[in-house]
Amino acid sequence: MRLFVCIGLLAASPAWAQVPATQPPQTATAAHAAPAVVPPPGYIIGVDDVLGILFWRDKDMTGDVTVRPDGKITMPLLNEVQAAGLTPEQLRGVITEGAARYVADPNVTIVVRQINSRKVFLVGQVQKPGPYPLTGPTTVLQLISLAGGLLDYADEKNILVMRTENGREMALGFNYKEVLKGRNLKQNVELKPGDTVVVP
Repeated sequence: MRLFVCIGLLAASPAWAQVPATQPPQTATAAHAAPAVVPPPGYIIGVDDVLGILFWRDKDMTGDVTVRPDGKITMPLLNEVQAAGLTPEQLRGVITEGAARYVADPNVTIVVRQINSRKVFLVGQVQKPGPYPLTGPTTVLQLISLAGGLLDYADEKNILVMRTENGREMALGFNYKEVLKGRNLKQNVELKPGDTVVVP
């Protein structure tokens, strides 16, 4: 009899008593503190980058935007805002100033979701040629690894890194075999946005 009474009490207990406690909702401050991508030092917003525009306590103004080919983003109330060429902090200032005309004491945070403007290009005898985003420090060897490695008939000794600096084009040699053996490691340079690695 007691067993039936206990079962009856459990069935009659309120739903919240049977559901395990969940974590408290994440505050906006905590969400702002964890950007999707950590931008590299000196990062400048560019075309195709994806940004999160976060307004404290204003869901209508909050959202993700992609920088258009003309360098601008579109936002509620503010319409078009120039983003390319600015740092995230500079863009925050521009948006805060513009939003102040419509929102009382706007609190804006810029989160970098994706960096698509910083690209290098890999062409020639590799498994997966094409553009690759530079989301962090990347060497020639690392880029080749990301592309799945060299094809069997690649000329491993005569790889070139094509780079433009101060308006001048230059070619840096890269010997894949030497680097793999730990020799002449200076040629395994860190790539810069716009570099093209050519594997003959």
